[in-house]
Amino acid sequence: MSILQIKNLHVSVSTDQGKKEILRGVDLTIRSGETHAIMGPNGSGKSTLAYSIAGHPKYEVTEGEILLDGENVLEMSVDERARAGLFLAMQYPVEIPGVSVSNFLRTAKTAITGEAPALRTWVKEVRESMEALRMDKSFTERNVNEGFSGGEKKRHEILQLDLLKPRFAILDETDSGLDVDALKVVSEGVNRAKAATEFGVLLITHYTRILKYIKPDFVHVFVAGRIAEEGGPELAERLEAEGYDRYVTA
Repeated sequence: MSILQIKNLHVSVSTDQGKKEILRGVDLTIRSGETHAIMGPNGSGKSTLAYSIAGHPKYEVTEGEILLDGENVLEMSVDERARAGLFLAMQYPVEIPGVSVSNFLRTAKTAITGEAPALRTWVKEVRESMEALRMDKSFTERNVNEGFSGGEKKRHEILQLDLLKPRFAILDETDSGLDVDALKVVSEGVNRAKAATEFGVLLITHYTRILKYIKPDFVHVFVAGRIAEEGGPELAERLEAEGYDRYVTA
C-alpha cells in the first residue's frame, strides 16, 4: 500500500502586486485504493494543490511537506514525480503540435517504466483501452490535443491514466466541459483503471455530478486555501443542496 501525505502545505504565487499566498496550511493523507474529492468555490486553492503536487514551477512551496511513501516529493523534478507514480489529469490539457498521440503514449510509457513496451502487446493494450473509452482507432495518428474537442481531451487524459498505471491520480476538474454521455464514459474509464491497479485518487471538482459515477470515500471542502470541513459522501450531497455560502461567510 502506498501513502501520499500532505503536511501543513503553504504555497504562494508571484503576481504583479507581489507574492500571494494561496494555500495556507493543508493537511491531507491519501492511501492506495481511496478516492478523495476536493470541492470548493472558485479561487479556493483546489487546482493550486494539484499543480503543487505535480511540481508546476509557478507555485512556490514556502512551508510544509509532500511525502510519497516517506520520500520528499518536493525534492523531485517534475519527471521524477511522474516516474515515482504521480499522475495529473489537467483541467486544460495543452496541445503538442507535431507529436502524434501514438508516439506520445509510447514515449511516456517508456519514460515511466524505463524500457519500451513490447510493440505487439502495447498496441493491443492501447486499442482495448481506446475501445473502452469509445475512441476511434484513427485517434492515435492525430497530434496531441491539437483540434481536440473538450471531450476528446479528457478521454485522452484518462487513456494515459489507464496505460501509465500510476500510484496516485490527481484529476483536476476532469468533468469540466463534458456532456452527460462523455462524463459517464470518462468516469467509467477512471473506475476501470482504478480497479485494475488500486491507485489512490484525488478528484477536484465544483459539482457533484461526477461523484454519481466516481464514488468518493472522503470529501474535503476547500475555502480560502484551507480545508474547512471533511466528511464522507453525504457531505457532497449537502454541498449540492446548500452550496458554499456558509463557508465563505464564515
